[in-house]
Amino acid sequence: MRKPIIAGNWKMYKTVAESVDLVNRLKESLKEVFASKIDVVVAPVYTSLYAVSKVLSGHWIALSAQDVFWEMEGAYTGEVSPIMLKDCGCSYTIIGHSERRQYFGETDETVNRKLRAALQAGLYPIVCVGETLNEREQGETFQVVDRQVRRCLAEVSPADMQKVIIAYEPVWAIGTGKTATPEQANEVHAFIRDLVFRLYGTQVADQLRIQYGGSVKPENTKGLMEQPDIDGALVGGASLKADSFTAIVMGALAAMGKG
Repeated sequence: MRKPIIAGNWKMYKTVAESVDLVNRLKESLKEVFASKIDVVVAPVYTSLYAVSKVLSGHWIALSAQDVFWEMEGAYTGEVSPIMLKDCGCSYTIIGHSERRQYFGETDETVNRKLRAALQAGLYPIVCVGETLNEREQGETFQVVDRQVRRCLAEVSPADMQKVIIAYEPVWAIGTGKTATPEQANEVHAFIRDLVFRLYGTQVADQLRIQYGGSVKPENTKGLMEQPDIDGALVGGASLKADSFTAIVMGALAAMGKG
């Protein structure tokens, strides 16, 4: 059985002090949760990473960045490298979020470069894929996701695939309050798993964890997580409050008996 992974993407919210307060609240509210049963990850803004890492030192909640650059160092003003994230205490990084694609020109090719750099530095990448509303309405969901997965995973070895998490985030469901039904989401998750099987074989596909992202809330977590191919959630707005994020983690745990 794949271990569930719930990650909170805080986006461009929370000062350093607010980030420290939130993670302290999460440590308290999740103190009865066993780390062996679920992976919980928080992704603050760059400026809060070091302070949050100090609060999480020795704790089982893991730290993620929201992005990463594809070089280890150099004259790249404004960028942050994988080894700098590791130095800040990060274990994970989100790569290719739809907002990065929409506002900052992220492409499948740059996602692939960032993914390979993250793996080289020992980070666990959470790689985002998903279709827009127009693409879904045109019946292009599987075509789009197939292209994104293939390009984003180019030149990634089977051994490195053991560290990769894929997040399926239908763009039309991000921050809109709309959520894919559990069945809609699982259909795409199953498609991704089958594609990875065709690219890498049974073992890699069976072990791959695929998160759902897109207006995940406490009310819909259990239904989503009960689906056989949904292994976690990449949570946006609901991760900004300790009570709602904790409820999502508990919903994931409640669904662990899925078939």
